[in-house]
Amino acid sequence: MTFTTRPTLQGTFGMVSSTHWLASQSAMGILEHGGNAFDAAVTAGFVLHVVEPHLNGPGGEVPAIVATAQDPRPRVLCGQGPAPRGATIEHYRGLGLELVPGSGPLAAAVPGAVDAWLLLLRDHGTMTLADVLAPAIGYARDGHPLLGRVGDTVAAVRELFEQAWHTSAALWLAGGRPPGDGEMFRNPAYATTLERLVGESRGAASREAGIDAARRAWSQGFVAEAVDAFSRQSFRDSSGEAHAGLVTGQDMAEFSATWEEPATLEFAGHTVAKTRPWGQGPVLLQTLATLDALGAEPGSELLDPGTVAGAHAQAEALKLAFADREGWYGDTEVPLDDLLSPSYAKERAALIGETASREVRPGSPGGRTPRLARYVTEGLADADRPGAEADPTTGEPTVRADGQTKGDTCHVDVVDRWGNTISAMPSGGWLQSSPTIPELGFPLGSRLQMTWLEEGLPSSLTPGRRPRTTLSPTMVLRDGVPVLACGTPGGDQQDQWQLLFVLRVLAGGQSLQEAIDAPMWHTTSLPASFYPRGVEPGVLVVEDRLGEEVLAGLEARGHDVRRAGPWSLGRMCAVARDPETGVLSAGANPRGMQGYACGR
Repeated sequence: MTFTTRPTLQGTFGMVSSTHWLASQSAMGILEHGGNAFDAAVTAGFVLHVVEPHLNGPGGEVPAIVATAQDPRPRVLCGQGPAPRGATIEHYRGLGLELVPGSGPLAAAVPGAVDAWLLLLRDHGTMTLADVLAPAIGYARDGHPLLGRVGDTVAAVRELFEQAWHTSAALWLAGGRPPGDGEMFRNPAYATTLERLVGESRGAASREAGIDAARRAWSQGFVAEAVDAFSRQSFRDSSGEAHAGLVTGQDMAEFSATWEEPATLEFAGHTVAKTRPWGQGPVLLQTLATLDALGAEPGSELLDPGTVAGAHAQAEALKLAFADREGWYGDTEVPLDDLLSPSYAKERAALIGETASREVRPGSPGGRTPRLARYVTEGLADADRPGAEADPTTGEPTVRADGQTKGDTCHVDVVDRWGNTISAMPSGGWLQSSPTIPELGFPLGSRLQMTWLEEGLPSSLTPGRRPRTTLSPTMVLRDGVPVLACGTPGGDQQDQWQLLFVLRVLAGGQSLQEAIDAPMWHTTSLPASFYPRGVEPGVLVVEDRLGEEVLAGLEARGHDVRRAGPWSLGRMCAVARDPETGVLSAGANPRGMQGYACGR
């Protein structure tokens, strides 16, 4: 048996895995009190707003994949808000911008996370809003021991807070300094926001009506009013200039989270379900299809991420899929059937040679002609240009050669004894993304930085359309029944690290914890989704536990191998269920000493 840092948990009652132990245990507490997986996930989601505020917040977003015990067909919950009405390319160009800033009010999409969590609770939960929000309210009102990384994040933006984002300084530098590791931290304004939502839900004719009342208070009531007023103020952003935001109360009122069909692919006797291409989820599906087209079968070296042949083939397949993401994905009409067809996968597989590609090569599904942003084709997306690493506000996906990140995301998976299953990826609205709205206790997000200020691209900035997000939960089914829910934070790395995990579980037969603990790697040879949108041709970032022989073999094939230390890449969470025995299992990432699974 392969060494693991902790056991794969097993039981029959319920399992939770998340990126913070307080969220995992709070969700487990809901299961213990009779709630189902969806009640538990909502509780975890709101607790994550409080305990991982540098990684997600109420002003951000959440996509999730959900399957119920009554209807195991997966459905996508879309909590990704669109660009506001005033977010036109002309507006940004008129301010002298070539990219949407990576931080500040001008980068904000309409907040989507809270409405999505409440829609999930209304449609598939069983408990009241007061029940599921009690843990988050308690941690916000009474305090919780703050993660050291939160204080580190505050320290990185201290000068900005003190000089320009005074409302953020009032919350995060209240003691005249960043909060320390393990220091009790309170956010009474956010506690009051949640308590007011609970108050709106009381006295309604039904549980569902109460939740809808809270949703109206968010989108049309006191929250929308505060967002509208604050968004009109100007604050310095990552462009170096001060700009006002564009999210209005009308934008808030017009948004509602939605239920959608997933994108799916058959692989190794399983069905893999992802979001559709308004997110990057189909990248994982395209990569699996390309590996299939290479003739890789379970047991093949090509499906082993720990071998030279496997890592090379998988990295090259990922580059091709990410190139298609740039050429085709967005909240628009996307030729997804062609992108996932076996014939197209065969065309793409034929491009994989013995040496590492350094190009961005989108394909032509159905004979269509792809179009990349001028920023990519003219070489402007240079990851080494000044400022690319200097701005600590610009968020999520940057994993440097030493494995450090400038921000991230959260994740939660839950499965209960009935078979209800969810994989959710809350993110955005980080404390460093935008100034804190003082009466609400949280900032807006910065997801519009994923759009292009160029007309005619699938991910061009367009009012009312969702930015093409990197957030990418995963569900796997066998014979139409969910058997695995998983995900990891990491921006452009999310589907890369998930690929390695899924291959190790489905094709390699590893346990959840074995697959999580195994050495991770990813490529940055793709246009980054986050400001300043850099590309690093041929780069492969690896945990050096992969082994000297493998690293040397990858270098011999032309990969620019960058060592990231032994335990630095990936924050995988996973839960599973065996439909035949009813046995549940869970694993969580040991890297960073933060993610935990629990269950019985």
